Amino acid sequence: MQLAVHASGRGSRTAILIHGIMSDSRAWHRVTAELEGHGFRVLAVDLAGHGRSPRARQYSPAAWADDVVETLEPLLDGPPEVVMGHSLGGLVASIVADRLAPRAAIYIDPAFSFPTGIRGWAFKAFFALAPRPRRSALVRMNPKWSATDVDIEVATLRDWDKRTILGFTDTRRLVPPVRLVAPTLVVLAEKSLLITERVAVQLRRQGMTVETVEGTGHTVFRDDHAGFMDTVVEWLRGLAPAPQHV
Repeated sequence: MQLAVHASGRGSRTAILIHGIMSDSRAWHRVTAELEGHGFRVLAVDLAGHGRSPRARQYSPAAWADDVVETLEPLLDGPPEVVMGHSLGGLVASIVADRLAPRAAIYIDPAFSFPTGIRGWAFKAFFALAPRPRRSALVRMNPKWSATDVDIEVATLRDWDKRTILGFTDTRRLVPPVRLVAPTLVVLAEKSLLITERVAVQLRRQGMTVETVEGTGHTVFRDDHAGFMDTVVEWLRGLAPAPQHV
């Protein structure tokens, strides 16, 4: 499936951004602007069932990743510099990274695990049954968000196909990548919805760098945009320089 892509920037390095469930490429507006300022060309997709992209008959992390690769491969002239994803988009980004071999991967509070027991069932019931929240409810739930981010969330929820939840219900698929294809940064919320300390230890053992942005909830880059970008930019600067082609 061909996805809608928000392409911006004229830098020599390419960053691919993949949003989480219920969202779309508009959520990245401040991240996109800063990456452009650091010399990136940014390709932010709308996953199937979100934003301006078509709806699908069935949804799954693998199918979303297939769509991203099919859509973006023709737009790339080599491996991207970085693939970045949030929440469900972090899981999708890990599958995409395995196929596009970026120089770096960044996963933000990624869906690499799911709560068990009663808490897990409550999560599933919320996604399946809860109505789309009103703007006033979004403000109460996300007191650190800017007014612009709240307005964007209202718009993205309006454009979201709720059937995408069905691609998220088989939580056995919510696992970390089996292998690392590139240096990997995991940026966690202070109170992560998905990544427990036990899972964070597992990610570190796999060779990932795991950082927490204090005072943030699940959407880290909206709760503390400056803290999130400082973490990302500092980590990217610490990577070895890309090889020069002669």
